[in-house]
Amino acid sequence: MTRRDLVTGVSAIAIAAAGSGAFALPVRAQAAATVPPAELAQAGPLGDRAIGAENAPITIIEYASMTCPHCAHFSAETFPKLKERYIDTGKVRFIFREFPLDALAAGASMLARCADNDKYFPLVELLFSTQNQWAVQKPLDPLFKVVKQAGFTEDTFKSCLANQKLLDGIQAVRDRAANQLGVSSTPTFFINGKRVAGALSIEEMEKELEPYLKA
Repeated sequence: MTRRDLVTGVSAIAIAAAGSGAFALPVRAQAAATVPPAELAQAGPLGDRAIGAENAPITIIEYASMTCPHCAHFSAETFPKLKERYIDTGKVRFIFREFPLDALAAGASMLARCADNDKYFPLVELLFSTQNQWAVQKPLDPLFKVVKQAGFTEDTFKSCLANQKLLDGIQAVRDRAANQLGVSSTPTFFINGKRVAGALSIEEMEKELEPYLKA
């Protein structure tokens, strides 16, 4: 995919990509359920976006697609409680990594990356909460209206979607997760290296966190 594809119409590219298999995941044998921390620590060419104490006893890495309804559900229902109980209290460091399943998700991830660092997570949450508004057949206008709330102008919106280096960086993170870390669906979490797939409830998340907190 190129920057021209995104600027000239994300919806058309999404349809074409779906038909051509441009975003299809490779069929691979099931990877190990736990990934060594050193391997997970590789952030990719764009660096990581993270919140929470660097010395927290638990690190959660989420791989998510911005057009994934299950990811949006986790963002709305579980993440606020996780942040209040564990991230803000120094128990969890949370890292969000892009895993776009289609061209529109890639474009939304690019826009979040183009926001100031302190606006990254709020914009990701805003995009998830308004997903039904912009994840539509003609997404560019509604997508712009959403990110305009974060300070984007028409020029910065277009220039962000025209940033090929940014797109390549996001795709590199996605491809490495699929090829080396065994990620095949969204959301997928790595909790201190243990891979857990699905939009976990706060109760399910707490069950995963409990052993590390006791230790």
